[in-house]
Amino acid sequence: MAAEEENPTTLINGREVPYDPEQMRKIAEHPCYSEKACHAFGRCHLPVAPKCNIQCNYCVRDYDCVNESRPGVTSRVLTPEEALYLVRRVVKEYPYVKVIGIAGPGEPLANKETFEALRLVHEEFPKLIMCISTNGLLLPESIEELDRYGVGNVTVTLNAVDPEIGEKIVSHVTYQGKTYHGREAADILLSQQLKGIEMAVAKKMFVKINTVYIPGINDDHIVEIAKRVSEMGAYTFNVIPLIPQYKFADITPPTPKEKREMQDACAPYIKQMRHCARCRSDAIGKLGQDVQSCLYRSEKTEE
Repeated sequence: MAAEEENPTTLINGREVPYDPEQMRKIAEHPCYSEKACHAFGRCHLPVAPKCNIQCNYCVRDYDCVNESRPGVTSRVLTPEEALYLVRRVVKEYPYVKVIGIAGPGEPLANKETFEALRLVHEEFPKLIMCISTNGLLLPESIEELDRYGVGNVTVTLNAVDPEIGEKIVSHVTYQGKTYHGREAADILLSQQLKGIEMAVAKKMFVKINTVYIPGINDDHIVEIAKRVSEMGAYTFNVIPLIPQYKFADITPPTPKEKREMQDACAPYIKQMRHCARCRSDAIGKLGQDVQSCLYRSEKTEE
């Protein structure tokens, strides 16, 4: 995968294929995929997806933690219709917002409301960049529908490419109506993640990989993840320091220096996202300049 933003390509069937101008826009105006874009453009996360189909050992989804800024948190869960109304307000009041994303507070692809929200927004605002963040379990089954609704940017949280390490991170996985634990859960999750990434790349979607840096669990493995996804054609890689909570509450998170060193170790293989703000599921605005509290507050006032 070429790392330069100016002339990126993707690997399809073992050969490099250039992106067209419309795809290039999905980098140039997306604050997560371009460090330059994060100073000029913003995103609007639609918190329409409360259910999740896996349980990670670092994840606590307290939806209404209004004073916390971390993934999995939102002030409220919206219906698809409320999400469309919010987008109308956002693009009118904050025209620099070019990206509409769904990142929770649960797993977007495990909630039918995600697809309805994507459909409604894409039909009314076809020029907005549509983005999804997923654990990847249902990505293969969802890829055609995501493509239909204009989703061109897909983030997959991939914390291991070795099931022996993966089973230390995931407590259980619910897939096709059955709940799996241990190695079986890790095997199913990894298989689906890799298949989904491959399918997204084949659709010429931009794939970003989020990897949670968990000292003592996957820290010696992260470079291997970077190598693997680079070979698959992922566009960028985001090392996210662990937020110690739930079963990993006693793990000391990596320091900023350790994070930079990990990014530097991965950089020879894939472009690094070094400006992640670990956004809430209802984040709106430029990275680090969120305005969602103003929007939700004014909405309550109008009521």
